[in-house]
Amino acid sequence: MIQQQAEPGPQSNTVHTGHPTPATYFKVAMTLVVITAVEVGVFYITELGYGIIPVLAILSAVKFSLVAMFYMHLKYDGTVFSAMFVTGVALTVALVFALIGLFEFFG
Repeated sequence: MIQQQAEPGPQSNTVHTGHPTPATYFKVAMTLVVITAVEVGVFYITELGYGIIPVLAILSAVKFSLVAMFYMHLKYDGTVFSAMFVTGVALTVALVFALIGLFEFFG
């Protein structure tokens, strides 16, 4: 019987240290709280009129990206996973705008 020896691979003795510390999670959470407070404050500024829509959309996009980067660990994963996630989000946004356009035109 031939016995195969386990060859040491590139990950055999390495320690994965790519995840943030609890302090980083706390900082991100506090940043999300501040952005949410700004969103609530912006909602009560009546002088913005329809200008409130892009302001809230940008603030929401920032919050979404922070959650995706830190709490979904996309910042620390491989670029393939990030590319798949971003592609799915982009296709979803394109589909939503296509449906809005379709129902505006035919509705």
